[in-house]
Amino acid sequence: MTEVAVISYGAGNIASVQFALERLGATVRLTAEPAVIAEAERVVLPGVGAAGYAMSRLAALNLIEPLRAFERPLLGVCLGQQLLFERSDEGEDVEMLGLIPGTVRRLEPDAPLPVPHMGWSRLTRDRDDPLLEGVADGAYAYFVHGFVCPNGPATLARADYGGPVPAMVRSANRWGCQFHPERSAEAGATILKNFLELAV
Repeated sequence: MTEVAVISYGAGNIASVQFALERLGATVRLTAEPAVIAEAERVVLPGVGAAGYAMSRLAALNLIEPLRAFERPLLGVCLGQQLLFERSDEGEDVEMLGLIPGTVRRLEPDAPLPVPHMGWSRLTRDRDDPLLEGVADGAYAYFVHGFVCPNGPATLARADYGGPVPAMVRSANRWGCQFHPERSAEAGATILKNFLELAV
């Protein structure tokens, strides 16, 4: 049975992520212990709220270096995807995990659309990846966010919300979903299942 460490650091709705993984047969361990994370088979970094607060919680719990050093599959969800990047201009210039180059910026759609982006949007695949196996191009995913990651070589899939929104990213063993896969019906369940089946 696949084991997953879900980071419990006071900046994410971890219950829905935990239940979604358990429905797929995973054994989930909620943890904020650096040693547990270092030894985990795979890690999920959830996140809701402000980047600065999330990074301050990770720092207070001595989790930044274990996450940077983690060499097996790691998945950032929502704010967790944004934390994979170098910096965020949310409120102040926030230094983040620095696992993917670029700065997270405020979402400013070209069209007159409300911010935050909240609701269902289609995914457009940029390139193939094991995490997207079995996910149809144009599948819907559920988003809630007011900041957006830079579009670049790490982008796996995009959504369109008055401009391109990097919806999934990857750099080496680190993946991110800007949307909530645990709330994204069949497409989200497929992505989480693929994550559980990645080779470690």
